Amino acid sequence: MLIDDKQLNELIEESQDQHSDAMRQANAVLPDMRDHANDRRKSAIITPDEIRALQESRSNLKLKLAGVAGIGALSYGVGSLFARPVAADTSLDIQMLQTNASLEILAVATYKAALGLDFIANGNATVKAFAEMTMKQHDEHMDAFNAQAKALGGAEQTVPNPKYTPIVEAAKPTLKAPLDVVNLAITLETVATETYLAECAMLTDKTAIGLVASVMGVECQHLATLRAVGALLAGGADALIAIPTDVASLPAAAGSVAFPEAFEPTTMASPADEGAVK
Repeated sequence: MLIDDKQLNELIEESQDQHSDAMRQANAVLPDMRDHANDRRKSAIITPDEIRALQESRSNLKLKLAGVAGIGALSYGVGSLFARPVAADTSLDIQMLQTNASLEILAVATYKAALGLDFIANGNATVKAFAEMTMKQHDEHMDAFNAQAKALGGAEQTVPNPKYTPIVEAAKPTLKAPLDVVNLAITLETVATETYLAECAMLTDKTAIGLVASVMGVECQHLATLRAVGALLAGGADALIAIPTDVASLPAAAGSVAFPEAFEPTTMASPADEGAVK
């Protein structure tokens, strides 16, 4: 199968530009975040107004999640959050950033393991290039989330997500073909995308919201690509996974498979404290 290196490089460059924009904005405001964290540490007391604001935020989030994804999203994604006393939310932003870092650490390890498989390393060049670029971006996302957590007075997260690490480890022996790898990656990218989406309604620090929203856009791009590639592999059309693509030969569903829903749900969103430093 012929690969158009020029167009492949242009696609990778476009994705990298989006990723770089998110990282540049995050790094630019780190000094301000450190000052903000120092101010917060000087007064650990939560005022009644702050408690009322947090309670109102929780109520609004419940309504939003129920409207977008149904009540099941609450029990899976943020049920533990609503069960905690409001006063525990003082470090909620830090917990979410640490959980995000844990997801990114696991993603890096998973893509690295996939690139060590012969059918990925010596298989479709487009799939390999995507995996290499995506692994690098996840590594930088991890650094960004940890930097933000530290700037707010928290600790770095250095271990992979405790919920999904056993799932990935159990899946590794079953990875026998490219579609197996793609499906595993889809799971991780879905969790990341939906987690960051849910967090945009829960975070209180504006800079953290900006970082999480920016990274979510990159993860959503990863997810859309994987869905399209997975559909082609499942349909036995792996020859179409190339740049440039023979558009006329693509199946009719090619235009919608990458974004099956108008809005991403939050049914697979990780709770805020799932990957927090203990």
